[in-house]
Amino acid sequence: MKFDNIIIGGGVAGLTCAIRCAQAGLKTAVVAAGQSALHFSSGSIDVLSRLPNGTAIQYPFSEFDRLTAQSPQHPYSKLGLDVTRQAIDWYQQTMANIGIELHHQADDCNHLRITPMGTFKATWLSQSTVHPFPMFEPAQALQKIALVTIDGFRDFQPQLAADNLRLLPHFANVEITTAAVALPDVELMQRNPCEYRSIDISRVLADDNKRQRFALAMKNTIGEADLVVLPAVFGNGTGTKIIKKIEQLTGYTLCEIPTMPPSLLGIRLEDAMKSYYKSLGGLILAGDEVTHGEFENNQLQRIFTRHHGDMPLVANHYLLASGSFFSRGLHAERHHIEEAILGLDIAPLASTNHQHWYQSQFFSNQPHQFLGMGVETNQQLQPSLNGNTITNLYCAGAILAHYNPVFEGSGSGVAISSGFHAAQSMIALQNNHQSSVIFPSLAEGNI
Repeated sequence: MKFDNIIIGGGVAGLTCAIRCAQAGLKTAVVAAGQSALHFSSGSIDVLSRLPNGTAIQYPFSEFDRLTAQSPQHPYSKLGLDVTRQAIDWYQQTMANIGIELHHQADDCNHLRITPMGTFKATWLSQSTVHPFPMFEPAQALQKIALVTIDGFRDFQPQLAADNLRLLPHFANVEITTAAVALPDVELMQRNPCEYRSIDISRVLADDNKRQRFALAMKNTIGEADLVVLPAVFGNGTGTKIIKKIEQLTGYTLCEIPTMPPSLLGIRLEDAMKSYYKSLGGLILAGDEVTHGEFENNQLQRIFTRHHGDMPLVANHYLLASGSFFSRGLHAERHHIEEAILGLDIAPLASTNHQHWYQSQFFSNQPHQFLGMGVETNQQLQPSLNGNTITNLYCAGAILAHYNPVFEGSGSGVAISSGFHAAQSMIALQNNHQSSVIFPSLAEGNI
């Protein structure tokens, strides 16, 4: 099968590239092995909350010069401020066009989102159902917050979150309460407590009658509150509409927080992106995985997948967005790591001693070094194989080396901007190729 572009990986980076290519009319295919990391994500878009040296920042796009000085090989350093900002703005507008509103602060400052632990994480874009706590005054205009769970739901413990929230100086004068609201007809679905997950609850609340009964139970249980914080249990495709209906029924302002997987906030993004991509004519080879590729003349000529056996998939250009260790894009041995699909060159390791790849404490104020490992690329995010640049292949997202998405709070921002950059490069090269073929034929009168 022949395509203009093939994307290996169906996460944020891969889908960003696929959508942009499909928008430009390119015949595009995505090979997606399984669930992407979006099923485990917050559903917010982090651009940058800390510099590589650990300095906390508030205005991410104002810090690119300092970031480049500290880490010249960082993906943001290679892409530059203009490309990164263009990519994030494009993503925000694209998601708005397909029904997912993502908001940032008017002054281009990060905002804070509340976590299930009652702590705060800085981010850039959040969905409209996630309350954006201001960076410098997170308790602004709030006098009473209610942290609420569904009775019997184990993936959010509001009392733990409330205890941590009360420790923060900004919330010293805010009344913080907790509650558990009964879900209608829960006994009909709870075959096993371990199966009682957010996706199960969302199916119940999709029913209009049960949703009204749930809203009434909320009013009777919670009382008055300026903000009601709930786990994200309101569906993936229609979640935002359901929340708005509950807000109308109760008069509350609701704030969703992500839970243990499956994270409906993350799935909401993935479902919207995939649906839009398919509507543009894009193909997703779901549940398939690339086993290997063949190279000739410093180009990736064809790839092979588990489902297609010895029938190759061929494209003019390729993107590798297979993720890091979690998504099996990278594979670690005791003294080295390797790119798991194509065997691309890996950035030099600071140490081959695996004990230096991580901190002794999981929650450390220093980065785990293994999260900065990945594929070495040039300024155009093209990788190399045995020292030779592969000219029709790009890399994007967590497969890239020289950045630490968790420590820096830059994961989705790098994924979007690197995927967008790859797409723009593919589009430009495809247009140049078409021009070189069509114009001489026109001049010769052959068309």
